[in-house]
Amino acid sequence: MPTRNRSTDACPGVLATHQAADGAVARVRVPGGQLTAAAFAAIAGSAAELGDGTIELTSRANLQARGLADGEELSARLSAAGLLPSATHERVRNVLASPLTGRDGAGLADVRPLVADLDRALCARSALAALPGRFLFAVDDGRGDVAWLDADVAAVLTSENTAAVLLAGVDAGLRAPLAGVVDLLLRCAETFLTLRDDEWRLAELPAGPERIAAHLPRPACPGGAPRNSERPEGDRQGIGRVAQVDGRVALVVGAPLGWLDRGQAAALVATGAPLVVTPWRRLVVADLPPDRADAVADRLRRAGLLLDPADPVARVTACTGRPGCAKALADVRAAAAPVPGTTLPVHWSGCARRCGRPRGTVVDVVATGHGYSVTEGDR
Repeated sequence: MPTRNRSTDACPGVLATHQAADGAVARVRVPGGQLTAAAFAAIAGSAAELGDGTIELTSRANLQARGLADGEELSARLSAAGLLPSATHERVRNVLASPLTGRDGAGLADVRPLVADLDRALCARSALAALPGRFLFAVDDGRGDVAWLDADVAAVLTSENTAAVLLAGVDAGLRAPLAGVVDLLLRCAETFLTLRDDEWRLAELPAGPERIAAHLPRPACPGGAPRNSERPEGDRQGIGRVAQVDGRVALVVGAPLGWLDRGQAAALVATGAPLVVTPWRRLVVADLPPDRADAVADRLRRAGLLLDPADPVARVTACTGRPGCAKALADVRAAAAPVPGTTLPVHWSGCARRCGRPRGTVVDVVATGHGYSVTEGDR
């Protein structure tokens, strides 16, 4: 768990932006990473017309627009697009989900309906608006790709009808039938609020998993352990073409350094396809007819998006760096490049905070003011 460096929770949203050196930054929460074509078009259009045109993909599968001058117009546009269903709960709608769930057939069940139910129920419980903006939910369809990505409370399917609920990555014995999973996730979050002092994350709460589990009734639902019960190392989802179980095609595309420029965002809008933002700062262009997939892939490549799984650039991400961030010690986006001799993800950071760093084992390239330090490790 990273050490916090401020006493107040300053996570940005759309209604409460963060003032950076290059203008206001708005973070758009995208529960489960799922975006309709119209919703992404609204974000891309807003970034191009109200900001500097870039869109940052975050390690929590959200999107950020930068250089914004008119926050009121941005919020009006995104509200009209259905991206702000609750003003009070806007910053707490942090929900990861298995990006290819329901499409590639690899999970135990399609968890997209669970994500939608979780988002609605979260917004309907007024007390949960008090959750810190860093508090993170996850819904894993059993393949084990997101349950251990630093979620405070995660549901991971153990069968098509049951789920285990993890607390800060710990299996404390909580189980639920699928119909009761959302309620159990939110009861865990409510219990965290009753037990916390100034902790932002469940892992910061002393003996947090045990204390929260002790406040909840023992599960009557049978269920075994998650079948993939180890934290993933690096990125479990590569880029390229994916066959969907319905006969259509998905394209998993990489955004160079985890950022989209105007042209790349426009190329994605032009596909007219639904998108899924992944925690690995990639995008799934979903539900393409097979006879269109190759042409769409060619257009995305020409825009500079990445579709070759062997391309080392696809494993490189970077924070904002100079000049956009006043704390940065270098223009890391200009310097960022693959590190020879490694197949691990590589993240370039402008300072020791390492904003945007992927979870798991990563090669960290951190600006020091006198060059860069290069280390490998977990976080």
